[in-house]
Amino acid sequence: MLRNHEIDYRIHGEEMQIVEIELDPQESAVAESGSFMMMDADIRMETLFGDGSGRQQGIFGKLMSAGKRLITGESLFITAFTNVGHGKKRVSFAAPYPGKIIPMDLSLLGGKVICQKDAFLCAARGVNVGIEFQRRLGTGIFGGEGFIMQKLEGDGLAFVHAGGLVVEKELQPGEILKVDTGCVVAYTQQVDFDVEFVRGIRNMVFGGEGLFFAVLRGPGKVWLQSLPISRLASRVLAYGTGARKEEGSILGGLGNLLDGDGR
Repeated sequence: MLRNHEIDYRIHGEEMQIVEIELDPQESAVAESGSFMMMDADIRMETLFGDGSGRQQGIFGKLMSAGKRLITGESLFITAFTNVGHGKKRVSFAAPYPGKIIPMDLSLLGGKVICQKDAFLCAARGVNVGIEFQRRLGTGIFGGEGFIMQKLEGDGLAFVHAGGLVVEKELQPGEILKVDTGCVVAYTQQVDFDVEFVRGIRNMVFGGEGLFFAVLRGPGKVWLQSLPISRLASRVLAYGTGARKEEGSILGGLGNLLDGDGR
């Protein structure tokens, strides 16, 4: 059985975090394309086709692995960083937007975690980044992430990024938590994930929170985010394309003129 490389790490920063991974000689880490920030001189970077898990795969297996990554919104390729020098070396990866980096020791989480698409940042070499299909039709259509989510499998460390503040909850058997569908970052494989209609016509029409809750039933661990990237993007888009409002300002439109915005 292939074991993951055992890596040490430190997370730096608050709102815009980076994870610094320390590699022993011949140890490797894999990362999502575009997440690399910096590395020591004796670390070799290699672009791999597929999931970068290091498993023995034929060409068909590699094509399937790469296709699965493409379906989840990731690149066909993944990058491996290997320490080819003597002594410990470091490589760092940066979060793509404001939020938190979540370290997950898969050996302590049943060997598998299911997470939202685009959540994966980097991991120890040997972690398999695959796809997880929603088992229920309603969950796939209305669950906020569609039918396909990411799954991280292995026995080593993986790092996931989430927006805003991250809340980690341990659900007891039968315990239910109702969450905004976009706020679900990840959960362990024992958690039952479903969706539920928001009750009440006024809540659905005027509540502004969508028509569905994500319903998480224990046992298991769940990670939630306070700022989904979709919510952040919609606010930025509304601010950039709509009429600007001077909240709390007695100057109103005059304030826009004074700071160079003539709208």
